[in-house]
Amino acid sequence: MLAAHAWRGDETVTVRPESLLEAARLLKEDPEFQMNFLMDLSAVDYQAFGKTLQGQGAHANTGIAIRQPMNVPTDEPWPGPATTARFEVVYHFFSLPLKRRIRLKVPVEESKPEVDSLVPLWAAANWFEREVWDMYGIRFRGHPDLKRILMYPEFEGHPLRKDYPVNKRQPLIGPVN
Repeated sequence: MLAAHAWRGDETVTVRPESLLEAARLLKEDPEFQMNFLMDLSAVDYQAFGKTLQGQGAHANTGIAIRQPMNVPTDEPWPGPATTARFEVVYHFFSLPLKRRIRLKVPVEESKPEVDSLVPLWAAANWFEREVWDMYGIRFRGHPDLKRILMYPEFEGHPLRKDYPVNKRQPLIGPVN
């Protein structure tokens, strides 16, 4: 385990990529946890995390002032990423018998964006992992059919990465009118 914290009843544990299958199996099979429902699986790109926008206090493109919302607790609800890895794969589990949730996070290095697939433990992981592959380019070792699910097969790149060029032209898109 790399890190753990809780905030308002939500528990979060960050584990090393090589420990993912063992941790997931424990959460599912141990009677103390009984995490029998994989609610969600997604990813986070921390490439721009901690960097400030130009024009502090205003949105960089519009100049609209950004203000702190009222009634927001000032204590720290999240300590920040546990490592310096660019990506994290985030799993949300729920125990139907115990009515408890847990978030499991796995840091993923940009140089080797790959983690083990959880499809053997939760069939629902199949589509979630395909979506993360499609949007972030993170591969899942052992996935039975890892291919694009939202973008067409010829699409180049992974559009939810922070470094994806927003004006990039794609194959199969006609000429600009």
